[in-house]
Amino acid sequence: MLTDRIEAKWIDCFERTLALCAVEAGDAVAILSETQSRPLNVHLAELALARLGARAFHVVVPTPAQNAPVPIRSTGASDAIGGLAPAIAALARSTLVVDLTVEGLLHAPELPEILADGARLLMVSNEHPEALERLVPDPALEQKVKAGFRMLRSAKEMRVTSDAGTDLSIRLEGARPGGVWGYCTKPSQVAHWPGGLCLAFPAAGSVSGRLVMAPGDVNLTFKRYLETPVTLTIEDDYVTRIEGPGADAALMESYFAAWGDREAYAVSHVGWGMNPAARWDAMTMYDRRDINGTELRAFAGNFLYSTGANEVAGRYTPGHFDLPMRGCTIELDGSTVIDRGALQGDLA
Repeated sequence: MLTDRIEAKWIDCFERTLALCAVEAGDAVAILSETQSRPLNVHLAELALARLGARAFHVVVPTPAQNAPVPIRSTGASDAIGGLAPAIAALARSTLVVDLTVEGLLHAPELPEILADGARLLMVSNEHPEALERLVPDPALEQKVKAGFRMLRSAKEMRVTSDAGTDLSIRLEGARPGGVWGYCTKPSQVAHWPGGLCLAFPAAGSVSGRLVMAPGDVNLTFKRYLETPVTLTIEDDYVTRIEGPGADAALMESYFAAWGDREAYAVSHVGWGMNPAARWDAMTMYDRRDINGTELRAFAGNFLYSTGANEVAGRYTPGHFDLPMRGCTIELDGSTVIDRGALQGDLA
């Protein structure tokens, strides 16, 4: 457990990141939190905005009652706002929303309304600021992420293979590509810190094949490095079989089944990490309550496969897995962009 106190260096980190978000003196900036948010990060955001001369204000909502059959972690689909119209209106009329809810608003139903009039949103992942300190956004990453986004936007097919046995085909026609480098500057733009991802939400019926997770790959919903292999058979977007000799496969099978919802088995998004400062092994150094694990989604060269909600395919569910994998080769229309976990060409 790290000590939760204000450190000047952490105010500096928040100030640098918010400055990259083009916060200027006089801007109305909403700090959105809930009663279970990490208080230290809420305070750091306020102090950093004061340094920048912004007119910050707080929107604080009670953390809602749990209504899921199992604990929910790292979904990016916070239900904290709960459709509360006055809160949505206040957020929508701000220049920037600093999102410090526990799960984040990336897939929250209120997000389109908040962004509709030009407010932009920075989701600060629920990490201890020591992790955020190491991953202050690097402007040099922006152009590399944008290059990956352009590759995804123009490609028709992604193929993912690995020495462990992964062989996955993903049709990209009709997909919605995206890229995040850690800050936002344009109206209605969304970013998260830590950043460094290229991803796509495939259209319905686009993903089939075999996904083999090897020891050392990560189940971020469980904040757990796998110790035994897990093989997922995927047919027309849905995991239809889960196989493996140890607890890792059994835990995944149990969590999938707990939802009682076929959509929990479906693909949400696919993509790869771009951030050379993010580390695969960082999770070993923190207690689980100290981190959300966004760093492991972003470490350079990982293949990120996620299950759950996918608005492009018309699927909605709170069940969610984020599964960063090492050592994969990713091809777009036959051109290799990641070779056994190493970024290639313009992405490197």
